[in-house]
Amino acid sequence: MTQQTDVFVIGGGLVGCSTAYYLSKKGIQVVLAESGQLNRQSSGQNAGSLHFQLEFRMITFWKELEKEMNALIPLSIASQKVWANLENELQADMEVIQHGGFMVAETEEELNLLKKKYELEKKWKLNTYLLSGDEAREIAPYLSKRIIGAAYCPEEGHANPRQVTPQYALRATEQGATILTQSKVTEITRKGERWLVTINNEDKYEASHVVIATGAWIGETAKMIGLHVPMFPVPLTMNVTEPVPGFIDHMIQHVGKRITLKQVRDGNILIGGGWSSKFVTKNGQLDFNQSPIIIPEAVQENCKIAAELVPHIGRLRLLRSWPGVTGITSDQLPIIGEMTERQGIWVAGGGSGFTFGPLYGSMLADLITSGSTEFEIDAFIPKKLSHLNLFMA
Repeated sequence: MTQQTDVFVIGGGLVGCSTAYYLSKKGIQVVLAESGQLNRQSSGQNAGSLHFQLEFRMITFWKELEKEMNALIPLSIASQKVWANLENELQADMEVIQHGGFMVAETEEELNLLKKKYELEKKWKLNTYLLSGDEAREIAPYLSKRIIGAAYCPEEGHANPRQVTPQYALRATEQGATILTQSKVTEITRKGERWLVTINNEDKYEASHVVIATGAWIGETAKMIGLHVPMFPVPLTMNVTEPVPGFIDHMIQHVGKRITLKQVRDGNILIGGGWSSKFVTKNGQLDFNQSPIIIPEAVQENCKIAAELVPHIGRLRLLRSWPGVTGITSDQLPIIGEMTERQGIWVAGGGSGFTFGPLYGSMLADLITSGSTEFEIDAFIPKKLSHLNLFMA
């Protein structure tokens, strides 16, 4: 027997579970299907950074993306507010800490780039301050004397990625949402004005709207409805040190190097920032469904940079490193909205997926229920992919 729902969400990560929460909060009937267990991929494997300043990966392609970054900054400002209220919203302790974050520079060239970033953020009223190295060390005395300047955002911070998604899922079910695990979507077909979704080649659900929130696998899921969505799986590495008494109060990142670090409540220091792990090769092809392999040289370089920025880290033991898979787009920006060629199919992903995940869910809920959102999202809507799907009947 085919079951009925208003919205069917595919993907049990942060975007999917937050979408289910915000829709059910509006009284919308929601079913969410996750092929494995909730929060098992990027949403639960990342380092928990809350990036509100423009990141290294964006600044690296400054000239190509300046227009798009103007649209991205308002999402950062809104996400600051979402995270600041999230523990109250979900009535749960998720180790959300927003004590501020530094983006540091060690050379004059990096400092000039930091100034350009700061001017763009200032234009859009993102709350950042440009500091000298000495001024940064007055706030964060643990920073190395190598640092000659820093951009400081008081609202940046971090949260526990193992806690956030499960809390969204719990609250969504309390509001009436149905969440299914070990439930792989095997077919999506059109049925009149609605969509028919099949799970595990057996159970069927009919819905007016289908949300594709499968992270790095959005492109793979979109093929089921005959569309191209260029979301690419990328294998990354995270590292964690032994616990020590708290001395780092802020999140640290770099304007010219791949690094983020912060100290969590238990005293461990998490070190990441976009260093690669390696996909397993199977039958001559990269296998995106197997856990990637750690690259020792990447771990060493990542931790070396961390120790250069915060010298005390060099005295600590590394406890473990682990890989994760995230999804990025060709322009490093989010994709969020309704597929132009398939009315009722929605996608959301890309960008800073953990930082923006709660906001993506809230935006999708508004778009699905009212047809609009308070944000200017023309730079992110799937219509920008229409040239790829022109011939996809």
